[in-house]
Amino acid sequence: MTVNKKIYFASDQHFGAPTAAKSKVREQKFVNWLDAIKNDAEHIFLLGDLFDFWFEYKKAVPKGFVRVLGKFAELSDSGIKIHFFVGNHDLWMNNYFETELNIPTYYKPTEFVFNNKTFLIGHGDGLGPGDKGYKRMKKVFTNSFSKWLYRWLHPDIGIKLAQYLSVKNKLISGEEDVKFLGEENEWLVQYCKQKLQIKHIDYFLFGHRHLPMEINLAPNSKYINTGDWITHFTYAVFNGEEMMLKSY
Repeated sequence: MTVNKKIYFASDQHFGAPTAAKSKVREQKFVNWLDAIKNDAEHIFLLGDLFDFWFEYKKAVPKGFVRVLGKFAELSDSGIKIHFFVGNHDLWMNNYFETELNIPTYYKPTEFVFNNKTFLIGHGDGLGPGDKGYKRMKKVFTNSFSKWLYRWLHPDIGIKLAQYLSVKNKLISGEEDVKFLGEENEWLVQYCKQKLQIKHIDYFLFGHRHLPMEINLAPNSKYINTGDWITHFTYAVFNGEEMMLKSY
């Protein structure tokens, strides 16, 4: 890392929900945060569910989000490295971010090393024990044939239908997403502990739970959940020596 530079992590903005008007307020707050960190940010990791729904047709993407996408373009063009991990709400992301914004897109947890510290970073959905129903559903949604079929829906129909189902199914934040379940029941904690049995990781960074968490897993190993930008407006930052969980 460059001296005096930092790495930022944020997730679960769910832009577009519950309505375009309410989403715009949160989107502007997120853009203000990006402006606030751009002078010392070397990397920005977006850990998924930036949008409440996203689907890339061959020649079309969902309407809206101009402010945040424009800010990403500005920061990327200035030399800040932005990384995007797909979440369960925007898992139908293809190459739009890469071709338009020079932002690489990741589809599974990925390791990075900064200042001799190892990071395992991802969104967090479908990891750890249990939740077999969702894991089966995700395989269907990410199947290339399923995506090909969905593309035959006109964008006006396909996007509107998916947005309706996303909000109606309370997938933004259910009751289970606002309560700490205890380490033994937090499945992402269990996933991290399993990984530690194979290899040492200094920091595990995930979103998806909508609940900011900072848990010591072992000596010199920590799990951090970045919370959300719906109620908590939290993010994590690494200054080259230590990780901190903050709110904006």
